Amino acid sequence: MAIASLVLGIVGLVFAVIPGFGWLGGIIGVVGIILAVVAKKQGATGGAATAGLVLSIIATALGLILYIACVACVKAAGSALEDVANSISASLK
Repeated sequence: MAIASLVLGIVGLVFAVIPGFGWLGGIIGVVGIILAVVAKKQGATGGAATAGLVLSIIATALGLILYIACVACVKAAGSALEDVANSISASLK
């Protein structure tokens, strides 16, 4: 389980920084956190479980932060386009 959490932490981190896939990095990171905690409770020795836990936490946080930023950016762009459309419509009248 320790190796699985490490792999999921790495994969989650990769998906977290790809625009549009931050949500997937967050989900993969949560699964990696769960596997790392289970591995640590089973007494996993070595650093794979700890590295998997750290990478999964970073992937989850980064993925969710970038997802929220992307949603806010799209909302702001939509609002700006609506303002432009309203000003064009007003100037044509």
